Amino acid sequence: MSSSEKLRHHHHVVFSAEKAGHLDTRFRRFLYRPDRLAERFVKPGSNVIDFGCGPGFFTREFAKRVGDSGHVFSVDLQEEMLRIVREKMAAEDLLPRITTYRCEPDSINLSPDLMGTFDAAFTIFVVHEVPDPATLFRELALLLKPGGTLFYTEPPFIVSGKEFRENLTRAEEVGFRQVDRFLYFVNRAVVLRKG
Repeated sequence: MSSSEKLRHHHHVVFSAEKAGHLDTRFRRFLYRPDRLAERFVKPGSNVIDFGCGPGFFTREFAKRVGDSGHVFSVDLQEEMLRIVREKMAAEDLLPRITTYRCEPDSINLSPDLMGTFDAAFTIFVVHEVPDPATLFRELALLLKPGGTLFYTEPPFIVSGKEFRENLTRAEEVGFRQVDRFLYFVNRAVVLRKG
């Protein structure tokens, strides 16, 4: 795919940290039930990546679920989002279970030492903001353990069915296989496994 085709397909903008308050509300907790998502896909002691974590809406529940023997890498492009995560998690005594990490615009760029060490990765409402989804899925495949879970969801009012299917194909091309598909509230969601 040429760079002009990538731009045409991925013209979505990154959600501004200035609007972070809109992402962590009681109403959104009621709609998306991050506690139930964590219960379903995260085990105590797990190592988890929350890619595009924003202000920590899902990070909080992942950190509660992994317990003291697990860890959550909260990854975001915006340092301001990560600052909000650190403040929230410190206030809830969850900070020891979390590492905040600022990624590059076109790469997660985590240490090679972390390859193959994660049990689960979450890309919730964020892949459409990434310039090259194929690179993102390739990096996540390298970071996950064999059999690791990738949860991928996008809002239909931002991401077309065609774009969602194209991204699924990209994920499958780097070694993921689809094991479940459902609506996450009104959003398309798939569960993928590595290998």
